Amino acid sequence: MEIKVVRKVLDVNDTMAQQNREFFAKSGVFVLNVMSSPGSGKTTLLQKTLSRLMPDIRTGVIVGDICTTNDADRLAETGAPVIQINTDAFGGDCHLAAHVIRKAAQDINPAELDLLIVENIGNLVCPAEFDIGENARVVVLSVTEGEDKPVKYPLMFRECDAALLNKTDLLPYLDYDLDATLKYIDQVHPDMPVFQTSAKTGDGLDGWVSWLRERIRAGK
Repeated sequence: MEIKVVRKVLDVNDTMAQQNREFFAKSGVFVLNVMSSPGSGKTTLLQKTLSRLMPDIRTGVIVGDICTTNDADRLAETGAPVIQINTDAFGGDCHLAAHVIRKAAQDINPAELDLLIVENIGNLVCPAEFDIGENARVVVLSVTEGEDKPVKYPLMFRECDAALLNKTDLLPYLDYDLDATLKYIDQVHPDMPVFQTSAKTGDGLDGWVSWLRERIRAGK
């Protein structure tokens, strides 16, 4: 019975996700779902990404968190329109589902955007299971999290189109096997692009932003 209930939840979400996909396509906006565990540097990375994209690529952001508007406040400083979703009001969900994305997207008016970024709730499990109608998914993994996250949470890495290995400026100070991480990522998702980045120094961001620009051009 539990399996049937879970399947029903995912089926309903998939139906709404397809409706979102059609809505976004009609609006002419490319939707990027950005996922990670807490503390990966995702918000800082997005701040630096926005500074390289705007204003020529009109970008809005939907931010998901269980509580607080801390990340949304930081991203709003870039000048991008930002919508906050807090899930504590409906049980503290650890992911963003398609129906809440649709409501937030309507409030942000995607027809006036080229790119809509969804900063999903920090979690390497649940967000990978829920389609929100996005065009692309990326996962941010920091070098402080250890090498084995791709094989411990394979669905996340299997479902994403690219990975960003962040906080590389800390590598000289860590006992970290970079080659092992890259091997694990390739084991789970062969040939997936991996961008080694430092949100603090800006290293590696040019390659990541170029990839994203190409995806936006191809997807619109």
